[in-house]
Amino acid sequence: MKIVMLGAGSSVFAKNVLGDTLLSENMDNYEIALLDIDATRLEESYVVIKALRDKYRPNVKISKYLANDAKTAFSGANYVINAIQVGGYEPCTVTDFEVPKKYGLRQTIADTLGIGGIFRGLRTIYVLEKYARIMEEVCPNAYFLNYTNPMSILTMFMSKHTKVKTVGLCHSCQVVVSAINKDLKLAELENATFKLAGINHMCWLLELKDKNGKDLYPLFKKTFNEVKPNWDLVRLEMMNRFGYYNTESSEHTSEYHPYFIKKDHPELIERFNIPLDEYPRRCIDQIKKWKEQKEKMLNPENVEHTRSREYCSHIIEAIETGVPYKIHANVMNNGLITNLPSTACVEVPILVDENGFSPCFVGELPIALASLNMQHIAVHELTVKGAVERKKEYVYQAAYLDPHTRDQLTLDEIKSLCDDLFEAHKDWLPTYE
Repeated sequence: MKIVMLGAGSSVFAKNVLGDTLLSENMDNYEIALLDIDATRLEESYVVIKALRDKYRPNVKISKYLANDAKTAFSGANYVINAIQVGGYEPCTVTDFEVPKKYGLRQTIADTLGIGGIFRGLRTIYVLEKYARIMEEVCPNAYFLNYTNPMSILTMFMSKHTKVKTVGLCHSCQVVVSAINKDLKLAELENATFKLAGINHMCWLLELKDKNGKDLYPLFKKTFNEVKPNWDLVRLEMMNRFGYYNTESSEHTSEYHPYFIKKDHPELIERFNIPLDEYPRRCIDQIKKWKEQKEKMLNPENVEHTRSREYCSHIIEAIETGVPYKIHANVMNNGLITNLPSTACVEVPILVDENGFSPCFVGELPIALASLNMQHIAVHELTVKGAVERKKEYVYQAAYLDPHTRDQLTLDEIKSLCDDLFEAHKDWLPTYE
């Protein structure tokens, strides 16, 4: 068995997902190949993963490759874990925030939906397409486990325009109930079962029950409205208005809809505790923390790991051992959610075993929830179409349809903003008609 990590220079994330595999007692005698464009960061991750290997799973082989040797890295791979960030914090993330800001368009995270998500998608598809062609040649049966945002856009591209078996993995589904319950402190929720379905970052908590099948949603809503956690006021508002809680955080959710970040209503920012420019702050903080913890982390004597919440190692374990494991992940719809397009990328329950991924049928979403999802599915599809055909026309249309962007800007302003972003990102994009 061979596991490749694409974007392995992200040392902390590499430690989490690959450290998890090294802690699995059901897997041994396999290879982990680290692949990155940055030689320094690649070496740092290699030191960390090698130390974990030495401590927990000495029979595992660890190898490292720079991007120009991707064909060798991918050769014979069974699993490719994708964690690349094309363009990094500087210059591309900064550009995604600062250029729209000149038009008065403010964002919080800008990596999944909205104008920031669209252009992050264009940059990343341009790179993923090259890697996908190599995978089709040297590891055609490998599973591509995508962690990179924009999740729906990238998973849709890989699924529709390559032959690579792709599943998109997010962090929010598995902790949607436990995270909010840290504030609600409801004993009934500790072993609750739940049903989720929708699109990435707008996946809906459709059912919430105890082990005997009792509906816990009324208690959840009542307590949530009494406690009103300051960090989750946007999702509380959306639940009260549309009836259901969604999986992604309030800072993300605030920029996915036209209701919260409005130039003419600045009071909403304070009312709903919306952290504008949150992602750049996180990036700066992460860079600072890495500088502080790097020396300790790169010392093999200090390396240790506890299995994380990530699905990745459990997926590999389920496929390799045949012991089933349930996840929520992103795949093409193909009739799973009946009132969303079959061409959409949806987030649904999936059973994983030796047969691979078996997505579960969901049926209809409540009409309001499907409508909220639909607004973004069109943006996903047009962004992918624009990236594949290299045509600005479809990118403009994606931006015209984005709920937050169209609420704040005119059609002419949106087109001009896209042109400015095409120019600012020209070193990271092919030529567009």
